[in-house]
Amino acid sequence: MVSATNLGFPYVGAKRELKKLVESFWSGKISEADLLSGAHQLQETHWKVQQEQGIAQIPSGDFTFYDRMLDTACNFGIAPQRYQHIQNPLEQYFAMARGLQKSATATSEKVDVPAMEMKKWFDTNYHFIVPEFEPTQKFELKTARVVEQFKRAKALGINTRPVVVGPVSFLHLGKPAKGVEEFNTLDLLPKVLPAYVELFKQLEAAGADWIQVDEPILVLDLESSVKLAFEKAYKTLSGATQLKTLLTTYFGRIDNNVFIVKDLVDGIHLDLARNPEQLEAVLPLLNDKQILSLGLVDGRNIWKNDLNKSLDLAEKAVAVLGSERVLVAPSCSLAHSPYSTAFEKKIKSENPELFSWLSYSVEKCAEVATIAKALNGGRASVQAELNANAADLESRRTSKQTTNPAVRERVAAVPAQDYKRANAFPHRREAQVKKLNLPLYPTTTIGSFPQTKDIRVARQKYTKGELSQADYDIFIKEEMKRVVEFQEKVGLDVLVHGEPERNDMVEHFGHLLHGYGFTENGWVVSYGSRCVKPPVIYGDVSRRCPMTIDEIVYAQSLTKKPMKGMLTGPVTMMKWSFIRNDIPAKDLCTQIALALRDEVVDLETAGIPCIQVDEPAIREGLPLRRQDWDAYLDWSVGCFRLSTAGVRDETQIHTHMCYSDFNDIFDAIQALDADVITIENSKSDEKLLKIFERKQYTNEIGPGLYDIHSPRVPSVEEMKTRFADMLKYLPKHLLWANPDCGLKSRGWPEVEAALINMVEVAKHFREQDSA
Repeated sequence: MVSATNLGFPYVGAKRELKKLVESFWSGKISEADLLSGAHQLQETHWKVQQEQGIAQIPSGDFTFYDRMLDTACNFGIAPQRYQHIQNPLEQYFAMARGLQKSATATSEKVDVPAMEMKKWFDTNYHFIVPEFEPTQKFELKTARVVEQFKRAKALGINTRPVVVGPVSFLHLGKPAKGVEEFNTLDLLPKVLPAYVELFKQLEAAGADWIQVDEPILVLDLESSVKLAFEKAYKTLSGATQLKTLLTTYFGRIDNNVFIVKDLVDGIHLDLARNPEQLEAVLPLLNDKQILSLGLVDGRNIWKNDLNKSLDLAEKAVAVLGSERVLVAPSCSLAHSPYSTAFEKKIKSENPELFSWLSYSVEKCAEVATIAKALNGGRASVQAELNANAADLESRRTSKQTTNPAVRERVAAVPAQDYKRANAFPHRREAQVKKLNLPLYPTTTIGSFPQTKDIRVARQKYTKGELSQADYDIFIKEEMKRVVEFQEKVGLDVLVHGEPERNDMVEHFGHLLHGYGFTENGWVVSYGSRCVKPPVIYGDVSRRCPMTIDEIVYAQSLTKKPMKGMLTGPVTMMKWSFIRNDIPAKDLCTQIALALRDEVVDLETAGIPCIQVDEPAIREGLPLRRQDWDAYLDWSVGCFRLSTAGVRDETQIHTHMCYSDFNDIFDAIQALDADVITIENSKSDEKLLKIFERKQYTNEIGPGLYDIHSPRVPSVEEMKTRFADMLKYLPKHLLWANPDCGLKSRGWPEVEAALINMVEVAKHFREQDSA
């Protein structure tokens, strides 16, 4: 019979319990034993919840304190040299993840190490820690957390399916260690496979029947050497134990990498929510023993599944393979989806129609179980569920909340000239230099300043009605004044208002736009313990009213220095939301771009000289297959330009982008035609700067001088070295000094210290240049 399965569960917990545990441990409020005990309780709860929803094959090993790629590295004893003097394994683990800075004591030496590099996980907003390897790297199974988790589940009477990151994806997504010459990390495959074999043997000895091996790079364009690595890896692993291997792909289509199904593994999982067409290509390639896991329920979004449509697809697989060889599952790990709609009481009471369209992880497990039940017992066995599901889908399709004719007419009528500035950058720069009168190496920040406890408490009181609008406005103005005064005291050149009124760079604007809805507990992990609560785009988007004018105009009144207006770009507003899936992404993004264009023009009219429209998600949104890139880049770059091109030459447009492989989309970055771009660069050494030099980027640029994702404060000398490296590759008249990203998640002491050091560095190089 068909089994209901899952690939992974939201490990952060129903109400972000893991976040609170980990951050309490970091602050010294709880012990390591308390952390481990709390984590064990959380895992056990999650196993039982999935069991209650009807999941037959429940994953174990999907839980992490920070990141599964980092877990894999630590399991195999891979720690870069700079962390090896840290003796406590958990302290070393977190140092690799977020850096560590400790003063010397009578019993311990000084520790000052930065965090490892982070990158976006495929086309999601999740960040993973990039493993580092040396050509002589040794691999040894040091800690087998997945084995320990499997045993604890088994002790509860739950026979789980262990989950590991596959060896080829692990090596391929890693990089050469700092200071090591470039080499092909897949050359290490013969060394890592014995460690994987040992892990498989331990799981087999513990009683596991199946193992889930995640190989997500199979949805990418792969060179022949990578394909050969897959063949070698799975021939080795399949002959090492009696464990049955389920190889999982997700986020796209397996396409020309379909060779992996041919006798190399016992089963394969396909993301059919993203690409249902690939089922027809894979079915004929399976041998008469292999099983197929159907990723039918979208693991990355929050909309109810079309159960009848999923059954149409699943029944094709059952007809070919038989029910014993078919599994039903979400498309990917549910770690990318919130926990449960049971905690969304506000939406349920205020917008019951929208609530009826939603499905989170717990509900998605139930959907998977319903599909499996229908395949085993016929659709009549779940007719009530199918009828209710069909009614909810029809409600969404016909709802007046989803369609605004005026918005759609405006999108259809955008003239071509609205997509570009009136004059080219060199002409604009002359006007901006004259207006802004900035020094060489101007200094600025990315926008946000620390969201203190006082700010969070005031916002909560205001939201609950315990603080009046007038009193809240006074509080926000005092916070803005504090930030502006601090920036003037430190000596920054282009200031920001600090964003104290904003809970999130997307959600804040969503509240000011038609078509957006908001959750109470729609939390998903972005990186480590950092969780975000994306808004829900359910209808056509337009601006309700001016969104930032009052705050930015007030902040500008406090200083004679130029103030930046701060907006989130159209691609990021879309990508960092739970996006509607009933209209093309291009059309939705254009709707958002037009709303932002209105705001940009209003900011200029109000006298704001610099306007920053952040697009950290534009690289993240790049399709995983190269053949799909051109179409995406055409409309995504166009939407950014549509949002920013309505201003005069002297108005300086800034943008910000996060950790990315910019060489993939460099021409598109240039095509954005922003006057100033700031980028996250501090963890990427010089490789990113080389790209900008090699491609001869023509506009102004601020590579991040220090990593804001870590609490450590880099010294002046460290920043001088980094800035000197920037000057090797970038023209001095185009170079800015700024942090890597916004400062929202940091504390004031570290922000003050780091920005003072940063300004000192800019002054040093100005003096050096004028000497």
